Formats: sequence, structure tokens, C-alpha cells
Amino acid sequence: MSERTLPLVFINLGGEMLYILDQRLHALNTSDDNSEKGVWSENDRKKVMNDIVGTMFGKDFMDELLKPQQLYSHRTMKTVLTRLAHASIMRLNPASMDRLYELMVMAFKYQVLLCPRPKDLLLITYNHIDTIREFVKDTPVVGNKVDETHRKIIEIYSSLPEGEFQLLRQTLLIFFQDMHIRVSLFLKNQLQNPNGRFALSTSGPVPYGMDVPGLIRTFDRKGREVRRSEFPTGGSYTSPIRKGCFELHGDRVIRLGMNMYTVNHPEETHTSKAHSVKTDDTPNLLAKEELNLLARLMGSMKADDMPKTETGFQINLFTTDQEEEEEAEASSGAEEPLFGVINIQAMQDEQAATQLAQIAGQFAEGEEQPENLSSSKGDDLLAMMDDL
Repeated sequence: MSERTLPLVFINLGGEMLYILDQRLHALNTSDDNSEKGVWSENDRKKVMNDIVGTMFGKDFMDELLKPQQLYSHRTMKTVLTRLAHASIMRLNPASMDRLYELMVMAFKYQVLLCPRPKDLLLITYNHIDTIREFVKDTPVVGNKVDETHRKIIEIYSSLPEGEFQLLRQTLLIFFQDMHIRVSLFLKNQLQNPNGRFALSTSGPVPYGMDVPGLIRTFDRKGREVRRSEFPTGGSYTSPIRKGCFELHGDRVIRLGMNMYTVNHPEETHTSKAHSVKTDDTPNLLAKEELNLLARLMGSMKADDMPKTETGFQINLFTTDQEEEEEAEASSGAEEPLFGVINIQAMQDEQAATQLAQIAGQFAEGEEQPENLSSSKGDDLLAMMDDL
């Protein structure tokens, strides 16, 4: 396994987390609901983003993260990202963090699967960093932290051989191989099958530096071409567009890693047109429901979790039950759903949660020791985050 995988996983998953949080906080800030007035402001949103990004790209923290080391387990990675999310005045309960982590992982897994070349994983990472830089453009101190980390990544990864990038990609695929979480945004756009596996296309531009398949050339002993023949490829391939920029600023060419939750940014991939999403004014009800579920879970957090040294804020990021019923009635006659929808009660029942915690504790007692060892690998990073 590659020992250079951890920084890319952390930055890309952290970027996806910021995308989701920014989308929800923006939606609340533009809400016409009078009950939310006086509770939430644009300054609160900026503070949340600045706090998280500032912690995420802290110098000591990133120096430790960029050291060659084995990739963490999902449990340890989730713990580190949970601590990152709690670097702001927001608090997420375990249920909401679980859902948030699933959305982050599935988004990055999709990007890794569609990555044209192993080295293009850097372009995906740079797309995340470019968008994160925009989140904190009004705070030069935090923006400088992002730029400094970006330069370090360019310095470390630009000199790696192609074989190391291939090993890095294989490490990521092993990390994601057992994750098959259904995401409504992918299901709506037919990018994911009902079983949670992604539907990958066999068409589109080939990786940069590669020839379009379908041609067989035969050479003689002197290296002269003597015959050509064609064969069906089973897809519709085109030549690569151009090479993406691997510098601090520039056109990355590929769209993977960009914010797919923004209204004006269609989810684009360099695959077939059938897998691209057209810009449409029709609201994506499934994607909205996915984020609304996360919002419900975030709304069920307890005030006790808020830090005593800083005044927190309570936000209502979800629609009321009456609004959901009206929305469901309005959309029920539009079209038949492609799959069944299960209604989930997102608010936690404390008695049920206590019983589940006791059952989980019984399973934890029987776990093997190596899992405990792997979960402690991020202790140094967590200690650094506490000091920030």
C-alpha cells in the first residue's frame, strides 16, 4: 500500500464535507422562513468555514499529515474528521456525523473510479483545494494556510513516478471497496445502481497521452507498419481534450472534485453524455431530501455539546413536517419513482439510542486487538487539533 495516500484522502474528504456544510448553511441563510430571522447570519456561516479550514490546513497538523504513513481505517478517519467539524461553533451528534461521512466517502469514491489517469488524482485534489480557497477568500490569514499546503503537496507529489500513483490509486480502491451507500443525488442522475454500486460508462475522452482504442497496427521486423485493422470497442471514445494544470493556479480541465451541490454547477464528468447532468431549474427533490435528512440529524444535536468558552448558535436546517407533506403531495403526481422511498425518522429517541449503545458496547468487547491499535494511529493528529 502507498504511504502517500493519507493526505489526499483527508483533503478530498474534508473538501466534500465543506461542500455539504456550505450548501446547507447557504440554504438556511436565504430561507424565507420568518422563524429563522435573528438566529442565523452570513457572518456565522463565514466563521464556521474559516474555523474549519483554518484547522484543516494548520501548519503543524499538515506537516504531520504529510509524513509517509499508512492509511487510517474508516473508524480513525471518521474520528479525525469529526474533530475537524467540531473545530467550529457547530456540533454534530454521532448519527449526523455518520451520515455526513457516508456522503463524503461516496462522493470521493465516485471521483476515484472515474479518474482518467492515476496521476489525475492530484487534479481532483486541486479542484477541492481551489474551491476551499474560494470559501475563505475574505480571510487572507486562512487563505495563506491553504496556499502553503498546496505548495507542499505540489513539491511532494510532482516528483512521484507513475508507478507510485498507480499504487496510490489501488490503495484508495481498497479503502473504498466495501462502501456501497446509496446516495439519492447519484441515483437520481443514474450514476449509481439501486444496490449502491456505481454505473461506470465505457465511453468518453481517453486519458491524456493515450490513443483512441479500436485500431490494431502490425509491424515487420524492421519496425515498418505493414497492416492496419480495426475492431469494435463497445463504446464511443474520443481524443483527450487537453492536459490539466498541476500548478498552484490554472485550469484543471477535469470537473471531478468540484462542488456538485451548487445550483449553477452541473455534475460533469469526462464520460458519456448520458452520465452528465443538464442544468435545469427543476428542483432535485431526491438530492434535497438527502441533505434534508442530514439537516434533521444536525438539528437534533444537544446544547450540552457546545463549547462553554464560546457562544454557539442553534440553527434549524430542516423543513417542517407539514412542508414535507405538501412537497410530497405536489411531486407525487409528477412521475413514477424508479425505486421505493423509505421514510426515516431522523430525530433520535434517547431510550432507543441508549439500548443501541449498550448493544454496540457488547460487540466492541469482542473485537480483536488489532482494530484498537489501528484506531489509535491518529492520536497524534487529534492531539494537534486540540492545540489549535
